[in-house]
Amino acid sequence: MSQFIISARKYRPLKFKDVIGQEIITNSLESTISSGKLPHALLFTGPRGVGKTSCARIVAREINKFKIDDDYSYNVFELDAASNNGVDDIRNLIEQTRIPPQKGNYKVYIIDEVHMLSAGAFNAFLKTLEEPPKHCIFILATTEKHKIIPTIISRCQIYNFKRISNFDIIKNLEKICSLENISHDKESLQIIATKSDGSMRDALQLFDKVLGVSKEINKDAVQNNLNSLDINDSIKILDHILKKDIPNLIVEINNILNKGIAGEIFISTFSSFLRDILVSKNEHTMLLSHNEKAEIDNLSKYSKKLSYSIIIEILSILNQAELNFQKSLNQNLLIELTFLKITSLEHDDKKKK
Repeated sequence: MSQFIISARKYRPLKFKDVIGQEIITNSLESTISSGKLPHALLFTGPRGVGKTSCARIVAREINKFKIDDDYSYNVFELDAASNNGVDDIRNLIEQTRIPPQKGNYKVYIIDEVHMLSAGAFNAFLKTLEEPPKHCIFILATTEKHKIIPTIISRCQIYNFKRISNFDIIKNLEKICSLENISHDKESLQIIATKSDGSMRDALQLFDKVLGVSKEINKDAVQNNLNSLDINDSIKILDHILKKDIPNLIVEINNILNKGIAGEIFISTFSSFLRDILVSKNEHTMLLSHNEKAEIDNLSKYSKKLSYSIIIEILSILNQAELNFQKSLNQNLLIELTFLKITSLEHDDKKKK
């Protein structure tokens, strides 16, 4: 049996043009490298799975003018600060910087999750980071910039990576499906993109998970394997709420839970659905929706039936339910009670008046 390579590794970007959804950063890095004005210390910050480490490796390759298939292991040193966060680890790294590169012009030190370094390690690193040897470039990567001490940040040129849009994730997944001859539909890829929360790596992991049990990417396979709620299920729930049809609302809630959908996922997905209705009420905020145009048009119909104040109050109730979910002894009852509260909102409003 041949060894399986996960999609996140198989399709890892090898050039700046391959990086998904970070065009501003890749264009800036490319321009800086070509002009010979790359600073000695860079800080890549942003959510997980958006291309920080991939870009760091591409920078290392580009500044040394290595080809993709070259062995540049003597020039690139990666340190995981989550497990190597002590003073001794940084001192060992500093000792290595004194030795010039055997190949190419630069040695590149990539320190991942740099915010995990101890206070002593940060202090030991300060002087070297400010005045490193001419042949050294430091690239620090983090998901939590606020945990890095200001004296470190002030010595770096900062690049803020953003979450990848659903549009870009779907486009990349479609490209992979085409290369692998995988049958798919756009609605299924939309579910994967939404569930990945702007992370290309997470999207590819979910993509692999579905393909592990199905030869194609279709709606049933995605929903069954990713424990996800269909937008049509959310619409059915909302229809029952608007009609104040409590018996059918409770039945529909239990039908969804009996499919194996986790309660917290149910609440979270319905919250996102309501949020999309909220932003679809105005053409200025419509751009913030992660949905396709056809779905936005459908949501706009519901946005006319719900006022801003009602949507905000529903979201507040759902948010409170999420906070209380893990503490609840009867979680299914909590979900039912939450949606019964939402159904009674308009009645309560009239009562107050």
